[in-house]
Amino acid sequence: MKAHSNQADSTHDTVTPAGAVRRPVERWRDGAVRHVDDHVAEEVPVAFVYNDVPFAVMMATPADLADFARGFALSEGIVDSSADVVVEGIAHFIEGSEIRLRIPEARAEALALRRRSMSGRSGCGVCGSELLEAALRYPTPVATDVRVSPESLSSALRALRDAQSIAALTGATHAAGWASLDGTLQLAREDVGRHNALDKLIGALHAQDFDPATGFLVVTSRASYEMAMKAASVGIALMAAISAPTALAISLAEHARLTLIGFARDDGHAVYTHAQRLQPPPATSPTTARPGRSLAP
Repeated sequence: MKAHSNQADSTHDTVTPAGAVRRPVERWRDGAVRHVDDHVAEEVPVAFVYNDVPFAVMMATPADLADFARGFALSEGIVDSSADVVVEGIAHFIEGSEIRLRIPEARAEALALRRRSMSGRSGCGVCGSELLEAALRYPTPVATDVRVSPESLSSALRALRDAQSIAALTGATHAAGWASLDGTLQLAREDVGRHNALDKLIGALHAQDFDPATGFLVVTSRASYEMAMKAASVGIALMAAISAPTALAISLAEHARLTLIGFARDDGHAVYTHAQRLQPPPATSPTTARPGRSLAP
């Protein structure tokens, strides 16, 4: 993730992407005080309403909301297919945004049974689950066996850095990107919440008829349980994060046959599960090295 440029402090003709706004700031630096306009990331409540019934409120960046709605429905298991969710409308209010969706009635009835209040901080998808067993779910194991070279992984990571228009100005958002097996970045989405960025990406994949199983995922965050769960639940076979995984994410990835990579950098990475999907396979060594502290932005 890039820190914002000083040039953006006083340049008013800089194109401001959706999801970023200008705000005045008093900047103290090198013994001087300057009053400037700075770019900051937007964060607003986004409400999901299914079949006229409110379901969840997420704190998110108000960009790519149709993608967000589709991806959330798929990654949370609300529907099994993108064909089962219709975005009827997106309304913006002073208080936030509302997305109205239509799903099959049987799905709406099932949703009512597991209804939970998820007023999550920056997209905490399991926040508010009433029962512990509702917070943890293990997706069907990924069946696809893609092969990804270290060079393709590095190429996708570099392209993802360049694709972060909001982060370049604000330094405040995460990104999720999907690349073809040769490392070409096909899609990228940003949000203040890492889960939201991934949901937006999943929604965009389905909206543009990409098969998640035919490429791999790169993210600018740690690999938490929920990031791994969302990836595996839509059939993504390999996820690479620039920061560390959690123990629960490793456990889920092992069970779900998800190749989980952490500390992904241009000069190397750490593979935690199902390393057979990397070409060539990593060299083995009798010495087990502990990864250094994350340099995540």
